[in-house]
Amino acid sequence: MVQQDSRRAGFTLVELLVVIAIIGVLVGLLLPAVQAAREAARRMSCSNNFKQLGLAMHNYHAAYNKLPLLGTGTHPPTGTNTWSGLTNSNNMRLSALVGMLPFIEQQGLWEQISNPLLLRTDGSATNNPGGTIPWPAMGPTPQNIQYPPWASEVAAFRCPSDPGRGLPALGRTNYVACTGDSTINNRDGYLNVSAGAQVPYVATSGTSERANASMRGTFVMRKQTAFRDILDGTSNTIAMGEIATDLGDKDVRTIGGRLAGNNNTAPFYEDPLYCRNTVPGIDPERPSFWAVTTNGSADGRGFRWAEAVPLFGQCTTIRPPNKELCGMSGSDRNLSATMSSRHQGGVHVVMADGAVKFITDSIESGNQSMGNVRTGRTGPRAPGSASPYGLWGSLGTRGSREVISESF
Repeated sequence: MVQQDSRRAGFTLVELLVVIAIIGVLVGLLLPAVQAAREAARRMSCSNNFKQLGLAMHNYHAAYNKLPLLGTGTHPPTGTNTWSGLTNSNNMRLSALVGMLPFIEQQGLWEQISNPLLLRTDGSATNNPGGTIPWPAMGPTPQNIQYPPWASEVAAFRCPSDPGRGLPALGRTNYVACTGDSTINNRDGYLNVSAGAQVPYVATSGTSERANASMRGTFVMRKQTAFRDILDGTSNTIAMGEIATDLGDKDVRTIGGRLAGNNNTAPFYEDPLYCRNTVPGIDPERPSFWAVTTNGSADGRGFRWAEAVPLFGQCTTIRPPNKELCGMSGSDRNLSATMSSRHQGGVHVVMADGAVKFITDSIESGNQSMGNVRTGRTGPRAPGSASPYGLWGSLGTRGSREVISESF
């Protein structure tokens, strides 16, 4: 008679531990690959969003023979300073994104903005003709959270890699207009917007001279531009750039440190590295963050898609991508506002021909110690000069006759 073995087949404890260890190693190896794949998908989605904005810009130009105006909108009854919050007009502070809304399938939002917005007496939005009409056509100035369109999130304006959500921001954006390689006058622009100025606002000889000399990008604050103005070629000129929105963590890329004062002789005009070199300024132990007091919690980068002023609606090609903001204290002041992103190693841009490019942080950026091109300067800083900021600066200018011979 054959005796059967009563032992059952199975794993020993050692074998189980080996299998678990192997699974753990495999998971550890796969997780970075999965995360990288997810980021690649988000980056592609961001690129697609930007491509749609490039097409919207071209469709706008095809319809009106001009680009969307940066710093557009309605005038108040009397001249008022750029930074003043108003409810009876938007004081010519609307970004280029507002005019592009109908060209990105946002006709409903555009209709709310372009017509007087009616409210019930309890303050909730409606189109009931029996309501009151506290908001004019084209809305109030963009910091008014009570005006529903300005607080609306538009998916086409957001990069999926950017985690910023909710207050103290209103409607966030990761895409803004490029105004070139100088910070001079990029808050006020071409028109004389100030208390006591003539309404409708007009260009004075002083504002015209400053804007023509220094606002050298595809978009000029409060001055209409078109593709015919881009003398360097639309494929060689950045029209819009990507920005990261502020998370409230004192990131040097997304909120300004209070370093450069509040006057028109701001030191960063003469030295783009002013905020980088000022001590105390950037935290030496955490060089991506400020060690000093920053601007207010509502003054984060990308917090108002409808706002044209430099912090919210513009980018420049002075400091390389993902470097610090540097400007006069306050969100409504002039600002050296480079591009930034949550992607690894660079930022997306839309060229004036509609092409989307990824620009690396290491792009050649010329002499970072040379001041901005502006009126009253001679030599390499005289109006009309080639950009002091190398390939990066030349990509931001529309008519300085630079030859783009390098790949980017």
